[in-house]
Amino acid sequence: MITFTDRAIDLLARADTAARRFNPDARVRLSRDGDVVRFELTDEPGSDDQVVAHAKGFTVLVQAGLEGTVDVVEPHDRLVVHPPGDDGPVVAAEP
Repeated sequence: MITFTDRAIDLLARADTAARRFNPDARVRLSRDGDVVRFELTDEPGSDDQVVAHAKGFTVLVQAGLEGTVDVVEPHDRLVVHPPGDDGPVVAAEP
């Protein structure tokens, strides 16, 4: 299960709105790549992605088996995932 901090909700809602202005099918996708979690824009979900529609109006695609809390860290409002029961983030891939 994926959850979101308030800062992540705000950032993802803005990113979703901006991306969908150019492509109505665009979504943020969270996927694991080795020891890192990638956040990327896509218009095609992976074969095992789960669709997570948030009450604040954005939708993200989450690779099956990825769990934790999406958060925002500095510098540059970087998205990370804190594993369940852990306060430290999984290292997010650099853009």
